[in-house]
Amino acid sequence: MARTTAHRGPSVVIIGAGFGGLAVATELVRAGFRDFTILERAHEIGGVWRENTYPGAGCDIPSPLYSFSHRPNPDWPMRFSLQADIKAYLEQVAREYGVTGRIRFGTEVEAADFDEADGRWRVRTGSGEVIEADVLVPAVGQLSRPALPDIPGRESFRGPAFHSAAWDHDADLAGKRIAVVGTGASAIQFVPRLQKIAGHVTIFQRSAPWIVPKNDVAYRRWHRAMFRLLPVTQKIERFRIWLVCEFLSLGLVDVPLVRRFLGRLGTRHLTEQVPDPQLRAKLTPDYAPGCKRALFSNDYYPALTQPNVTVETEKIIEIVPEGVRTADGVVHEVDAIVYGTGFHASEFLVPMTVRGRGGTQLAEVWRDGAWAYLGITVPRFPNLFLVYGPNTNLGGNSIVAMLEAQARYIVQAVRVLASRPGAALDVKPEVAARFDTVLQRRLGRSVWTRCSSWYRNESGRVVNNWPGTVTQYRLKTRALDLSDYDAVVAGGNGA
Repeated sequence: MARTTAHRGPSVVIIGAGFGGLAVATELVRAGFRDFTILERAHEIGGVWRENTYPGAGCDIPSPLYSFSHRPNPDWPMRFSLQADIKAYLEQVAREYGVTGRIRFGTEVEAADFDEADGRWRVRTGSGEVIEADVLVPAVGQLSRPALPDIPGRESFRGPAFHSAAWDHDADLAGKRIAVVGTGASAIQFVPRLQKIAGHVTIFQRSAPWIVPKNDVAYRRWHRAMFRLLPVTQKIERFRIWLVCEFLSLGLVDVPLVRRFLGRLGTRHLTEQVPDPQLRAKLTPDYAPGCKRALFSNDYYPALTQPNVTVETEKIIEIVPEGVRTADGVVHEVDAIVYGTGFHASEFLVPMTVRGRGGTQLAEVWRDGAWAYLGITVPRFPNLFLVYGPNTNLGGNSIVAMLEAQARYIVQAVRVLASRPGAALDVKPEVAARFDTVLQRRLGRSVWTRCSSWYRNESGRVVNNWPGTVTQYRLKTRALDLSDYDAVVAGGNGA
């Protein structure tokens, strides 16, 4: 870790100790700012990599890229690392940068209010404690609240039933009949593991995902020695992956040729791994490649071809004590149900209550869909800087690169505030509105408007994704332009 010179600056409260929160914390340390606290509702670091412990849980972005640029890890065991290794990496980074001691575990934030009289944020925790700070950085992520489906009778099932993000490791699933509801990114990882131990697995599929081969390799001892002794070799690996991911990102908005390439790759993968034409027909997506998240797997399709697996495409209409009833009237009797049904991704900062200038509620501002300037800040909420906020998710690259760009931008704001004690930065409404108009116009050309997915809210607005490459986003956030902001001084007046 590079040496830094500590200096005084604004106090910062960061909410969340996952990749996003640690991105900001480490960037603050690197810039010499030490007056920050991380509030974490759980008792460990990790965010989604703490919560998701289902069998086979891992990342679908290669680890050399899914890591901080300032803290490469030569000891990754494989190109696509699993949950335990990613969590261990985050814990190690926090220790090395002296962040662990600044985390208050078991502290859930219920509300945050901007006090115009003194220009500070007052954060209220679940215990009723109020913590004050000059700068508030919510880094709670987009995939932190599991979504259970609204199916009649869901509570009536008499066996174990749980979401994949809250895996019940005490449930004995060996030899059992298991229902899997959902076929998203988590399901394609845990289904092959369940298939190996279950008596029977019934997968209830609403729509077939696009799946392409996973170019995974185990890093051998000589790989790790090379990465450690010649760091440039890992940088080359990282850059190579980066270029591929940026190329794929272009196809989601502006270059249809890339989508056609992905479609052919996915179709060939399906044809090669599923010889049965009837099963293959069930597993053929009916929407454009990239409209929903593309998935990477070498073992999902082979698992579905096994005699103890059934793919059911009839709609679920009810959960009954003995299993799952579908629209054709059949009751599929099972011993356990696993929900791989995603997250409340479009409900940003829920269930926190956030109030800005004049008591403006952020939930009201976002009533028709979340939005933010650069995905980071919202008018009338001075010194509130979001991490992994609206329209900063990616369809084809590493979110860690986006988090780092946001962290650097936030540190620029902290530097400005350090030079202007008592001031708060409030993005100008016209600047934010202009940014959102251009953003939504470009999103309207994207593949994400062509199907229903977690990228869009109920009104159809794309609230999660960034319609471009990481390079384009980094250029947008490279320099904080003070002309984009009003400087609000204590008492509520602009300066």
